[in-house]
Amino acid sequence: MYCMECDIPVCISCIASDQHLGHKIVKIEQVLNERRNKIIKDLTELNQIIYPTYQDIASDVQNRMGQLEKEYGDLSTAITKHGEDWHREIDKLVTKLQAEVDIMKNTQLKTLQNHLDEINKKMSKIKDEISSINDAVNGNDISKLFSVTFDINRHRNLPENKVPSFPKFTPVKIEAELFGTLSSSSLTSDKHDYSMKTTQISTESGFSSPVKQLLDEPETVTTIDTGFEYLYNVACLSEEEIWTSGMDKTMKLFSVNQGSLLKSTTTMSGSEPMDIAVTKSGDLAYVDDNERTVNIVKNEKIEEVIRVQNWIPHGVCSTSSGDFLVIMYNNDYPSKVVRFSGPEEKQNIQFNDKGKPLFSSGLLYYITENRNLDICVSDYEAKAVVVINQAGKLRFRYTGHTPAPKNKPFCPRGITTDSQSHILTADYNNDCVHIIDQDGQFFRYIDCELRVPYGLCTDTIDNLYVAQQRNGKVKKIKYLK
Repeated sequence: MYCMECDIPVCISCIASDQHLGHKIVKIEQVLNERRNKIIKDLTELNQIIYPTYQDIASDVQNRMGQLEKEYGDLSTAITKHGEDWHREIDKLVTKLQAEVDIMKNTQLKTLQNHLDEINKKMSKIKDEISSINDAVNGNDISKLFSVTFDINRHRNLPENKVPSFPKFTPVKIEAELFGTLSSSSLTSDKHDYSMKTTQISTESGFSSPVKQLLDEPETVTTIDTGFEYLYNVACLSEEEIWTSGMDKTMKLFSVNQGSLLKSTTTMSGSEPMDIAVTKSGDLAYVDDNERTVNIVKNEKIEEVIRVQNWIPHGVCSTSSGDFLVIMYNNDYPSKVVRFSGPEEKQNIQFNDKGKPLFSSGLLYYITENRNLDICVSDYEAKAVVVINQAGKLRFRYTGHTPAPKNKPFCPRGITTDSQSHILTADYNNDCVHIIDQDGQFFRYIDCELRVPYGLCTDTIDNLYVAQQRNGKVKKIKYLK
């Protein structure tokens, strides 16, 4: 037999003693079978799930090492090429300046030579006059003496003193920043980044895969009326609370389950926020495009975190590392994404490897970071979702899927991601949300009777929240099993 309280095998003598009085006693065979089943279950999980997952992780790390070699090789090549371009430009500049020096020298030499020729002519005339006067003065011919007539004053007017001025070469101090700079590199760690393989285990083991599958039909869980005339943005504070903003200076926090307003705050300038986000520490961040700032609401007080010069910020997201990714536009240049650590600019993403713009020149609207650290941008003007990796290299562009629910052109607005690294984007024209995987493969549409979907966000358990622009309502949608 087996004593469950003492967790030890017991015999008839033990049971008869007072030591196990009142304890739960079961057959030892039952305990052995339970332990054997648990060990078999754990062993099955090790063989079919955990070990294969580690194999995949090892393969993934090896692939990243190969990618690292390639990326750093490309980086070294780009630096070398840039250096060669500089050498060519410097050689051209040196040749040009030396040619200018030769022209200046020859011009001044010619001027001085002409001046010397005039002086030599004058000296020759003076020498002839000296010889003629000597003959008249030293000779006995009185007529020659009387014939000497000259004006010595004209020889007292000496020629101009032509002094050349020499140009000076003023070298510009060589600054390393003029050549170019390297952004910092890093290896980020996220213990939740990998997920177990989807290998199915016998139901006898009692183990179920943590990978979530899409529901056959997404379903609306609840609808929250925000009261905004035009609703643009939604950001999850938790599974129970969401921040919202619209065409109003006020940002509102709602209870998801109750649908009630918990609190509100207004922007510091009185302008409507262009975008909102929730930081890792749970603070509300918002973009003020009129002031060209990104601000944080902390402890009921508003703090300016980022101020932009010459560009206008539009979309913002808070990354897993605590940085901010900010979309900026300028009508004279292609738009760009800038990574900030506090007020400090860490990364500037604007062009691809061939110098072509990654984004359109107009409004971009929304930005988010995927679990694999890709940067996902909703480029409204380009009618595309642009996905770039952490280093700023283009991974893919998603331009919609056909047939669309309303057969209208793809018109992306809000964008978000989930625990499965799906990318979800609101389609303004077709009243739906597109779901694609982390490589741009289309999965499905979510419609759920949406009306002009705009902002999107997901909570920690993968519920989707859709801000509907025209009716001012947020829909909470379940789309994963």
